[in-house]
Amino acid sequence: MFGQRLSEALNKSRRAAAPGYRAAFIALMFMATQACAGGIEVVRVDGYGPILDPNAEFWSAATAVEVPMVPQVVVAPKNPKPAVKSLKVKAVHNGQWLGILVEWRDPTKNDRIVLDQFGDQVAVEFPVEFNKDALPSPTMGHKGGRVDIWQWRAAFQHDLEAHEPDIRDLYPNILVDVYPDQVLRATDARPYMGAVGVDNPISHAHHSPVLEQMAEGWGTLTVKPEDRNVDGRGVWSNGAWRVVFTHPLAAESKNSASFIPGMETMIAFAAWDGGSREVGARKAWSMWTPFRLAK
Repeated sequence: MFGQRLSEALNKSRRAAAPGYRAAFIALMFMATQACAGGIEVVRVDGYGPILDPNAEFWSAATAVEVPMVPQVVVAPKNPKPAVKSLKVKAVHNGQWLGILVEWRDPTKNDRIVLDQFGDQVAVEFPVEFNKDALPSPTMGHKGGRVDIWQWRAAFQHDLEAHEPDIRDLYPNILVDVYPDQVLRATDARPYMGAVGVDNPISHAHHSPVLEQMAEGWGTLTVKPEDRNVDGRGVWSNGAWRVVFTHPLAAESKNSASFIPGMETMIAFAAWDGGSREVGARKAWSMWTPFRLAK
């Protein structure tokens, strides 16, 4: 019964999305139903405040669910052979904060971004307004179907734990006579400052390795302008990442997903392997999976 409702809801989402999405969506429908059959049970644990330790003992109380990842072959640039084939996911909450633990195999730790090299990333996605009969598209939502996306970036975490790199850290053999901001006023130097000069939010300093973003379809991904409470932490060891996302249960904005003990919603995932040159649309993604919070 649930699989039928899911199929109907996803078909509504597919019709609302771009026409080119249709063929790929239908081809992946069977996999979506299988992946969503069991769902993720969010176990209640003791404690309070953010849940940030990927090695905490309470994770043993939660059941790991394997989420299959599929190639991004809908829009260019496509990624027909993604490096990440599946994720193992656990989730807990303490009545105030939600914690999601995501694990996957990755033989290389990629946490620096330089020319033609990319960092490891993983993201979780929720419908902002959950309606089981009218789900947003799992590929970043669609017009009228807004999604809340939390994206962890290994490079951001490296910068927070070590220091924000300067040009000589990233390119040690570069030769520079003088930087524009050393001889020009701040306003005059902005045209020479690249992404920072045009206020690209990705290029600003961050207090967390996780970006909270919203989207209503391809090309609409927007970093939330308001204060964000999402946080996270990743640990790479023995060829695998363990990444925790944490977020308050109660939403502080209309663009954030909210959670109540006892409720059910949906969750989807995306993953990028920097060592395989995956970035942007070149990723692996998942269909919606049921996500149920214990009371």
